[in-house]
Amino acid sequence: DWGTTPAAIDTCLSVADKYDVQVAIHTDTLNEAGFVEATIAAFKNRVIHTYHTEGAGGGHAPDIIRVCGEMNVLPSSTNPTRPYTVNTLEEHLDMLMVCHHLDRSIPEDVAFAESRIRRETIAAEDILHDLGAFSIISSDSQAMGRVGEVIIRTWQTAHKMRVQRGRLTGETGENDNLRARRYIAKYTINPAITHGISDHVGSIEVGKLADLVLWKPAFFGVKPEIVLKGGLIAWAQMGDANASIPTPQPVYMRPMFASFGGAIAKTSLTFVSKYAMKAGIPEKLKLKKTAVAVSNTRNISKASMKLNDALPRMEVNPETYEVRADGELLICEPATVLPMAQRYFLF
Repeated sequence: DWGTTPAAIDTCLSVADKYDVQVAIHTDTLNEAGFVEATIAAFKNRVIHTYHTEGAGGGHAPDIIRVCGEMNVLPSSTNPTRPYTVNTLEEHLDMLMVCHHLDRSIPEDVAFAESRIRRETIAAEDILHDLGAFSIISSDSQAMGRVGEVIIRTWQTAHKMRVQRGRLTGETGENDNLRARRYIAKYTINPAITHGISDHVGSIEVGKLADLVLWKPAFFGVKPEIVLKGGLIAWAQMGDANASIPTPQPVYMRPMFASFGGAIAKTSLTFVSKYAMKAGIPEKLKLKKTAVAVSNTRNISKASMKLNDALPRMEVNPETYEVRADGELLICEPATVLPMAQRYFLF
């Protein structure tokens, strides 16, 4: 929220270009150092990850969402706005009041909160994800948090858009494979490409780290069956450890072999810059995990984002907050019911 002045952005990106590392930016919500146009100008067409590009919660109010139409910007949402529901606005107002130490009895505080939590831009965000204009879904923590719900919120958004917008125009056959691939790319390969680690993680390919999550179909996206880290079981659904067989209740996620001792380091990687590798920083810090260098973070663009490379011409009305993409008004109704919600967490 503070400190992302045009000068700071310019300097930061200059350093990133020199050392081949990515920059994640939370832009100036209150527009104190400039509006979104000033921030875009400060980028100077250099690649940057705007991890707070969502319709509420952070970044230039009310039009940070415009940056998803820039080729050099890799846009993502933090997940509390995913998807737009009947409870979203109230939840966010309370969250904002707490994390910014605001007071509902002070009109200026309320005005600030309402300018940052906007139903119009949140609704548009749903559609922009479905169009592939937003490339990534991630999380923050403890205010725009939900760090444990990235997968849930991603598929809830996909479901809401399927119900409200129907099949994507590029779909073939009796399936929603294009939409499914688009949404899974938002939390797997696209973040990996963005931060220069896609040679090692982000997809299931020969030569990459075997970090895999296995699901029973009925619990997909909600409760994993087995989590493999570096090819070794790290967590799994397991019954009472005192039982003679593995299935007695209660069955829940428990740490397995890769969660203990030397296996933690042997099955993981630490990502550093290539300059840190050359300078012997991993050895100086006596890192136990294998260190590998990030790469190709400065020569990518929105076109590098798998199935999420749309570049609409964005317009945001500063008074009504209406959002248009290529001239089309982006509006949708809030969801009243979502899958993958409370019924899965009764026990």
